[in-house]
Amino acid sequence: MDITSTDHLLSTTRAVRRKLDLDRPVETEVLTECLRLAIQAPTPGNAQQWRWLVVRDQGIKNELGKLFREVGTEYVRNTVTRLGDAAKEGAGARALASGQYLIDVIEQVPVFVIPCLQGRPRGGNEALSVFYGGIFPAVWNFQLALRSRGLGSTLTSYHLEREAEAAKILGIPDDVTQVGLLPVAYTTAADFKPAARTPVEEISFLDTWGTPLA
Repeated sequence: MDITSTDHLLSTTRAVRRKLDLDRPVETEVLTECLRLAIQAPTPGNAQQWRWLVVRDQGIKNELGKLFREVGTEYVRNTVTRLGDAAKEGAGARALASGQYLIDVIEQVPVFVIPCLQGRPRGGNEALSVFYGGIFPAVWNFQLALRSRGLGSTLTSYHLEREAEAAKILGIPDDVTQVGLLPVAYTTAADFKPAARTPVEEISFLDTWGTPLA
């Protein structure tokens, strides 16, 4: 295994919003390849409760995008109010601008992928960790597969605030849980860089909480 290539893929698969190519079509064959890789992810008890809804129809994207925009716009507005001056500069301003851009163009993204789980979440932390643990590794596999083929995405959740309305638009049964929305497109950038992160030595512990790892 080429560790250099693997490490580059893992460290440069970013949440892509402003660098999604809104004009280039995404082939069904590529999406199918990426979904095949997605479902190779670990799943609790090998349950494989995941389901994937690929949305291309412009009318459906328009309806879903309307929900996305209404919730997302309110979220950004509330975040700007909460952050105050911090929302106007630095990383905070860049993140908000990136999020607002996607909100503004969401219907223009070529494909939406809606990852779902059969069943509804119930129970405490243990049960919920098993329920959602059955889909998020697969979502990440999907995003890595997209990245390796020159496509980008970001896992969004705005429309989940109005999940029932989205389910009606998409024809999703009541006993199926949506866990996000991935806008999928080719990227306008040839490559991406690793993100700035807190050093792992500052956030990792050995044996007991607070004991430095190294």
